[in-house]
Amino acid sequence: MSTGPGRKELAWLHGEIKTPPFSREARVEAGVLLRRLQEGELLAMPQSRPMPSIGPRCHELRVRDEDSHWRIIDRIDPDVILIAGVFPKTTRATPKPIIDACRRRLSQYDEAMKAVEKEAAKKKGQP
Repeated sequence: MSTGPGRKELAWLHGEIKTPPFSREARVEAGVLLRRLQEGELLAMPQSRPMPSIGPRCHELRVRDEDSHWRIIDRIDPDVILIAGVFPKTTRATPKPIIDACRRRLSQYDEAMKAVEKEAAKKKGQP
């Protein structure tokens, strides 16, 4: 996917935003919020809230829909916006299994990126 100048890529680790189950309006709203993040805007309540329980630079995007409220867990890295999870809001607090799954996905991503960097350095003859 090509992005414009200064726009970060989106990397989907888990989940998707499509109609259904999202309504067309909620899907468009989610797209607008993600585009704003890609362009470097830092969102605040009511659209987004920090999720330090998942990790640094992690947030929960909040999207209202006709029959439910959706949450999109993201992490803002210097070069990419990572999407760690998409789920319908059914409880007041984010369920622990969702927090744990998002942490695991982000950790796996970080480990994979370290392996790629290590391999690239090895090819260049660096330690």
